[in-house]
Amino acid sequence: MLKKITRRSLLKKSALATAAGALYLNFPYPLFGNGSGQKTPVVLIRDENVMDESRKFNPGVMKEMLNQALIRLTKTKNAGEAWKKLINPEDVVGIKSNVWNYLPTPKELEMAIKEGVMSAGVPEERLSIRDRGLLDDPVFTGGTALINVRPMRTHDWSGVGSLIKNYITFVRKPSMYHPDTCADLATLWKLPFVEGKTRLNILVMMTPLFNGVGPHHYNKKYTWEYKGLLVGFDPVAVDSVGIRILQEKRREFFDEDRPIKPPVKHIFLADTRHHLGTADPAKIDLIKLGWDKDILV
Repeated sequence: MLKKITRRSLLKKSALATAAGALYLNFPYPLFGNGSGQKTPVVLIRDENVMDESRKFNPGVMKEMLNQALIRLTKTKNAGEAWKKLINPEDVVGIKSNVWNYLPTPKELEMAIKEGVMSAGVPEERLSIRDRGLLDDPVFTGGTALINVRPMRTHDWSGVGSLIKNYITFVRKPSMYHPDTCADLATLWKLPFVEGKTRLNILVMMTPLFNGVGPHHYNKKYTWEYKGLLVGFDPVAVDSVGIRILQEKRREFFDEDRPIKPPVKHIFLADTRHHLGTADPAKIDLIKLGWDKDILV
């Protein structure tokens, strides 16, 4: 029977895992930038059967979508191998979700990630799924690995809420990052509880919100059933592809070029100013899997 987790025991395990080099053992690509000259891979996978007419998700289809994306991303033969490329048995894993009540991370996807992490040998006591209260959770403050997952939506302060912004709850005062339309959100990724720990980024494109006014605006007419996931190691590249899809949907819906407001500068500055990853579409290898109707990119 597993012992009850404590902050002291968790931090001890984390230190040992890091010392042993477990953080990047078998990790297939560098996260921060791509110095090899090769294009940065991002997988877009869609399945028309992932939800029904009431937008209720099919857990089995959701899990299969994630696994197929990971197999392609890690260049492995099956989902078991893929998860073991990403996660080690010694890891302490925080799954950074998003709980915005209008468009939360699907529970079905959270469970698929949890099952995948545990299949790599991580016991449940060394795993946590949450959005708020990260600084009070020893799995997030003392862990070795993060998986970043959230839905894509427009946002009144930063243009969009997506993967780069998802780590804002690692700080006590998020307003510190609001100046200049949140231009420097990429600095969140240099925080001590974050830097170098993200193994996987998943931008949920099931029913993205492509237009809105105000920080808490939601109108179902500005969402659509895209039924997709964007998956990658580089959060900037994944966000960049997500922006392209959102902007194309706005062009289709409004029948004109209507840029997102405020401008989504933080994603491109994450590349050019903060060197977190790749925003340039010409440097991204977009791998498309599954349903391709109205793919928009």
